[in-house]
Amino acid sequence: MTFQGWGWRREDPSQGLAWVPGPEGERGAAVPCKTLATKDPTAVERANLLNMAKLSIKGLIESALSFGRTLDSDYPPLQQFFVVMEHCLKHGLKVRKSFLSYNKTIWGPLELVEKLYPEAEEIGASVRDLPGLKTPLGRARAWLRLALMQKKMADYLRCLIIQRDLLRSAPKPRSFPCFILLSRVFTKGLESEFYEYHALMMEEEGAVIVGLLVGLNVIDANLCVKGEDLDSQVGVIDFSMYLKDEEDIGNKERNIQIAAILDQKNYVEELNRQLNSTVSSLHTRVDSLEKSNTKLIEELAIAKNNIIKLQEENHQLRSENKLILMKTQQHLEVTKVDVETELQTYKHSRQGLDEMYNDALRQLRDESQLRQEVENELSVQVSMKHEIELAMKLLEKDIHEKQDTLIGLRQQLEEVKAINIEMYQKLQGSEDGLKEKNEIIARLEEKTNKITTAMKQLEQSDNDLLTQTRMIAMSLVKCAGSDTQDQYKLVKDISF
Repeated sequence: MTFQGWGWRREDPSQGLAWVPGPEGERGAAVPCKTLATKDPTAVERANLLNMAKLSIKGLIESALSFGRTLDSDYPPLQQFFVVMEHCLKHGLKVRKSFLSYNKTIWGPLELVEKLYPEAEEIGASVRDLPGLKTPLGRARAWLRLALMQKKMADYLRCLIIQRDLLRSAPKPRSFPCFILLSRVFTKGLESEFYEYHALMMEEEGAVIVGLLVGLNVIDANLCVKGEDLDSQVGVIDFSMYLKDEEDIGNKERNIQIAAILDQKNYVEELNRQLNSTVSSLHTRVDSLEKSNTKLIEELAIAKNNIIKLQEENHQLRSENKLILMKTQQHLEVTKVDVETELQTYKHSRQGLDEMYNDALRQLRDESQLRQEVENELSVQVSMKHEIELAMKLLEKDIHEKQDTLIGLRQQLEEVKAINIEMYQKLQGSEDGLKEKNEIIARLEEKTNKITTAMKQLEQSDNDLLTQTRMIAMSLVKCAGSDTQDQYKLVKDISF
């Protein structure tokens, strides 16, 4: 079975196929990849999705440029592009367990773009505000369409690729250098992971697809997201758009060769025109250089004449310099003789000057001593003056303090006088009360005396009664010798 139009070639059923792109991004042939499939099937899946993305993006750009107007939602290559992107983003996506069922959607990673790329907040808010979208998959499809219309899909997905090192989770205990994209993102204290370690968006294929998406910025798309039923669409890749017959391929190759020849012819003609223009510009430049050369030759002759004149002036100046040197030497000899005579006179006069200097030095020393003594006396007087001023200030301060204390003492004296007057008044009142109390005490003493006399009388009468009762009891004891025990107790109690 052979699919030459698309680049597939299957010779052995036991071998896998990998899509290998042709030169300059053309559709190439498939090669057997038995070893690749047996080693890592996920690598084959990533390669297949990458090649499908290349074909989809290239076909969309070529058809859009040939179409020549703004694309709408019903354009088949555009629909297939969204389906391929959906499959690429779903590759390696983790399954989320919910209360009722399992959920596997790409809305989580796309919603995370808002936190990594602040400019994406607007598109996220508009997607959430769209009426009619009930599932996360529908919101993800609307997000992809809006991102394409904004021409920022590559920028948004590049943020996810760049931040995968910060958001990765621990890889499985194998030797694969893979990292999980969009993992352990702390949202309200919860940890979330979206992709497996072998996902397409976690490997280099994801970065390649993001780079290919930059080419979509040349496309203008006008998509109506509100009217589409994005929740119930089935994303199936239509391979018939990319499969072609051998005749079509041959015609296309011939058309490509003819177009290449025409392009080469146009290139050669354009190159010839450019060379002619460069030759004409070089001719004009040579003419200008010849003119400038003649000007430079004339300037060189003028410069040589100036040099000859300057050399003659230099010879004249040298001869004049020699004459001036001879005259200066003669003048120096004459001045030397004069200086010697002046030196002798100076030596004779120096002795007298030394004596005068010694006398002046002695006077200076005496005057300096006198000045030092005067300065010392002045410093002593200044210090005494400062001490006197300080003592005056202290005396003034003491006087002020004593005045303040005197005023306070006067106030206290007035307060004491007022207190003495009050105490005197209170003393008079207390004396009157004391007299009344003495009278009352005298009355009470009389009453106490009466009561004490009455108490003594009562005690005397009590003692008399007690002696009488004892005598009666003793007599009863003597009389009642054979009475009962109860009577004996009664008599005993009475006696005591």
